[in-house]
Amino acid sequence: MKYMMFVVTSLEPDTQPDESDVDLWVDPLDASGKRVIGEVLAPQADSTVVKVRGGKVLTSRGPYVETAEVICGFDILEVADLDEAIEIASRHPMARNGQLELRPFMVWPDAGA
Repeated sequence: MKYMMFVVTSLEPDTQPDESDVDLWVDPLDASGKRVIGEVLAPQADSTVVKVRGGKVLTSRGPYVETAEVICGFDILEVADLDEAIEIASRHPMARNGQLELRPFMVWPDAGA
């Protein structure tokens, strides 16, 4: 199963923050093939929102909602199941310093056709 793991900041990190090098989490997962890709995202202020209304493409720069918690990165995991994804996410430094959201990729009924 593939999971998108959003790396999210938090207003309430653990009382004992994780100061470990994220590469200690990344390197073994990359070597095992369980981490397909991961990147840090540019600041939310650099985002562009795109929508179509009345046949016109409308864009706006910067964040479109005010929030204290922002997605600051992502990883795509290829794992056996949700339990394995949770175990992997629990070892990421941001599990203590922020939070991680695991979202499965949609499995389409006709994917095998």
